[in-house]
Amino acid sequence: MKKFLSALLLVIFSTGLFAQGVVRFLKENEAPSSLQLLPPAPMPNDAIFAYDYSQYLWGKLQRNTPRGQVAVSDSHLNEDSLLKNFSPCFGLELSKAGTPELARLIIGISWTSDYCTKEAKEHYMRVRPFMLFEESSLTPWDEADLSKNGSYPSGHTTIGWAIALVLAEINVERQNEIFKYGYEFGQSRVICGVHYQSDVDAGRVLAAAYVARLHASDSFNEQLKKAKAEFNRLKKK
Repeated sequence: MKKFLSALLLVIFSTGLFAQGVVRFLKENEAPSSLQLLPPAPMPNDAIFAYDYSQYLWGKLQRNTPRGQVAVSDSHLNEDSLLKNFSPCFGLELSKAGTPELARLIIGISWTSDYCTKEAKEHYMRVRPFMLFEESSLTPWDEADLSKNGSYPSGHTTIGWAIALVLAEINVERQNEIFKYGYEFGQSRVICGVHYQSDVDAGRVLAAAYVARLHASDSFNEQLKKAKAEFNRLKKK
């Protein structure tokens, strides 16, 4: 019983510290400007939209397959889901209790990313595929919120690719697995029918600029150092 109570108190204590420890790594005016960096959002009469439509049809074919189930799982951006979904490619179970420094890093990247996507999303307010084609997406429970938020660029993709770029820097031996999942994380948005391929492609470009800017942030570099040290300790066990 004493061991159980000690373990419970440890979880409560570490969770409290965790909640206080996660920060945004950039101020809004420090983040890369999606509006200045990216080309205009494609319109239905643009040549690139033909590719968007072909990819939309490809995505629909994946929905009733195991890949479609992964796409649904990838749609959840809550903290625990992010940590769980990136664990297999990273080769280590990521969690707030078990890997608090890595968790703070991942969640901090996620929290800060909306500063990067906000300008272009609000400026273009691109109508999402499920709205344009008047068909249900693979995640209908998200449609009400998504319909109020511009499709270009993909915020999910920006988060997923940014996290993959940073995790691959920490665990170099599994860089290919991490990059593969980070890439597919974006493709999941096409499969769900909530983003066009061009939204996803733009999200990856934005994520690269975002991660480059993060490396000039003292708070990010400090957390990255802690996460690397934590990983190295765990790798030796």
